[in-house]
Amino acid sequence: MIVAPRTVPFADGNGGRRITVWGAPSTGKTTFLAALKVALDRQNEPWRVIGADEAAAEALTRFERVLVEDRVFPEATQRPELYRWELIGTVRRRLPWRWLGYKMRDETVAIPLELVDTPGESADPVTSGQVRSQALVENIERSRGIAFFFDTARELENGDAFEHANAVIHVVSQRMRDRGRLMPDGRLPHNVAVCIAKFDELRMAETARRFRMIDYDERGVPRVPDSEAREFVVRLCGQFPSRDPELILSKLERAFHPDRVRYFVTSAIGFYVDPRTDRCDPEDFQNHLPAQAGRPPQIRGDVIPVNVAEPILWLAQA
Repeated sequence: MIVAPRTVPFADGNGGRRITVWGAPSTGKTTFLAALKVALDRQNEPWRVIGADEAAAEALTRFERVLVEDRVFPEATQRPELYRWELIGTVRRRLPWRWLGYKMRDETVAIPLELVDTPGESADPVTSGQVRSQALVENIERSRGIAFFFDTARELENGDAFEHANAVIHVVSQRMRDRGRLMPDGRLPHNVAVCIAKFDELRMAETARRFRMIDYDERGVPRVPDSEAREFVVRLCGQFPSRDPELILSKLERAFHPDRVRYFVTSAIGFYVDPRTDRCDPEDFQNHLPAQAGRPPQIRGDVIPVNVAEPILWLAQA
């Protein structure tokens, strides 16, 4: 039996489950958000996302058009953006049943979801880790969950992710301590989904294959199982010339309770699936066409997100 949707109460009283999307510049945050509806539409989970108002619905439509029809990447966020969306899905609940005890019932729920996308430059390690965006700090304070993005390919070139994360964590911790909102053990109270971004990039996928931490679906699309995601990240960070990537993981698990931190190896655009065979060729899987000769970066084939819905669903229900 499925009953009509109901609204799940919001923990912080703002009318939705606020999730801040946070990470250094160019880690794929906006593209990830753009791919959320596509990911939910493509998977078997009984969840869908709709706009909570006209502007939010327009944003979903625009994102889907850019990715699916135009096959280009959305523009990077220039200022904090708030997307008021709603997750609608079915959950199985254990409910009292007269004098017979309990029975299980499917119940359709509507979860208000406020996703805040912030520019990566909000914390600037060039200025000694100074947090430049008050909006970023305030949004994290007001959020129940955080989707933290870490791009290993970018880290190899820039090496500033630790300074970025460290600056923000220190400021948020100090502000929430002053307000008496830390946990009894002094940790921040948020649930954190650590999204290891751009798994579709060649180096990432090849590393997972070398570590033998990779599964394939019926079309040959690879993914790192969630149960192995943290170990994959630890081993991946061990390949870097500096210890900064390892320090990021340590910092997150010391600032937030380890039981509230989960790891997801993600790709917003996914891997190239040949439309003639409906298969992903392990020797020809790149779906990202880099910019060249004045042409912006493009998406080669269908957008088939990997592990995009999962972190958001976990944060929304945690």
